[in-house]
Amino acid sequence: QVQLEESGGGLVQAGGSLRLSCAASGSIFSMQRMGWYREAPGKPRELVATITIGGSTNYANSVKGRFTISREDAKNTVYLQMNSLKPEDTAVYYCNGNRGLLNYWGQGTQVTVSS
Repeated sequence: QVQLEESGGGLVQAGGSLRLSCAASGSIFSMQRMGWYREAPGKPRELVATITIGGSTNYANSVKGRFTISREDAKNTVYLQMNSLKPEDTAVYYCNGNRGLLNYWGQGTQVTVSS
């Protein structure tokens, strides 16, 4: 069983930056894919970015060029660097680990971007 814990959320002004971290209790090397999702009030959870065990990345169109996902296997940690934040980025951000049919989720961290 792998547990994921997010950190780094907070309140930031539009145009600012935040870096989210996702620390895993077990080895993320066992995960085929790690990712970040977000859920805004009244909206379904949506994919933000993913990174595979081989380092391939994928981003939602809305964050391309502004967000960067990375992983540090030695620390069992995945990061999401968020730059040029916009009010529409306001949401609870969740870390996800995928291993075949298994999906692991963190508790989420709130990101609020003020205009």
